[in-house]
Formats: sequence, structure tokens, C-alpha cells
Amino acid sequence: MQSLFKVVIQNYPSQLLDRAVAQMSTLPGVGRKSALRHVLYLLKQPAEDVRAFADAMTGLREGVVYCKECHNISDTEICSICSGTRRDRRVVCVVENVQDVMQIENTGQYNGLYHVLGGIISPIDGVGPRDIEIDSLVSRVSRGGIDEIILALPTTMEGDTTNFYIYRQLMRLEHADLRVTQIARGVAIGGDLEYIDELTLGRSIINRTEFTA
Repeated sequence: MQSLFKVVIQNYPSQLLDRAVAQMSTLPGVGRKSALRHVLYLLKQPAEDVRAFADAMTGLREGVVYCKECHNISDTEICSICSGTRRDRRVVCVVENVQDVMQIENTGQYNGLYHVLGGIISPIDGVGPRDIEIDSLVSRVSRGGIDEIILALPTTMEGDTTNFYIYRQLMRLEHADLRVTQIARGVAIGGDLEYIDELTLGRSIINRTEFTA
């Protein structure tokens, strides 16, 4: 029996167009149709505008570095947050990624430092403790000067697993006065910080609670 559905193969009038669409469709959430629409839009723009767009992307990839202290993205070895003179250096908020830093900063409710893990523990995805920046966090705390660690990871099973692992590692340090807290559960279970409104996120940081294993 012949299939009632036919596979439609898009034929492009130009190999350059085909190549551009293929590259654009590698972006998260961008399918071939959306990629084609974006590419055709760029094709209609002045050449200098498209060149500026391409230069910005190339400059981003080649110029941006990760802060040696907190692993946030930066234009310099130490990011503006870590080098800021008005930040509370005794408090460090642990987050999954760079987007979380920006989200928390937008709340205007936090004035401490950050530590970006670059992921969370997820055995099903092959991500273990050594694959993210947990050791550097422990080393950072062991140097002293930090009184509180705020765990602001996703309220998921993977996030909770990472919280527990970090807590156990920190409790092995000779730092009797270290306080480990977590953001209040006003953040919905299973939620990522990226999709939480700023008011809720800000309140969850202010009303943080002691972490209990």
C-alpha cells in the first residue's frame, strides 16, 4: 500500500541560499521554514548591515571569555560583577547558566556575587559532577571570605541532585560558619529561572531558606 503522505523536498534556486538556510536551521528552535524566512530577510538588507551582523557574531565567538572567578561571560578575565566594588563579596549565588545571572540581575534584589556551573548533574545526559564547575566552587569557598552560598538551580530532579551534591562537598570543608541556603519555593516545581517573572524570582531570593539535605 502506497503511503498517503509524500515527503516534500525543498529545492532552492541557489546553493548559497541552501547553505545559509542549513546553517540558520542549526539554531535552537529554528526549523527549515523559519530559517528560510530569516535568510530571505537578511538577503533583502543592505550589504553593510548583513556584514555588521556577521561581524558581531564572529566577534562574539572569538572575543568573549569566561570569568576566571565565577565563569560568567565577560570581555575581560574578571567580569564586571566580580570586580565590582559595591557587591557583597561574602555571598555567592550558584546558578546553572549565564542566562540565570542576567535574570537575577534584572530583579534588582540581589547584590552578591555568582558562580556559574555551566550545567547541572544529569546522568541520563551523561553530565556528572566533574563536567561542571563544582570543584572550582568548592575551591573558591575554601579560600575563605564567603559566608553564604545560595543555591539557585532549577527546581527539578536534576537541580535537586546537584544541590545535594554541592551541599555535601561544602560540608566537608572546615568552614563552620558557612551558611547554605536555597531560593524559596515560590518558584514552581520543575521550573527554570529563565522562564520565571522577575517579581517572583526576586522574592524567592529575598525569602531564601536554609538548605537541608
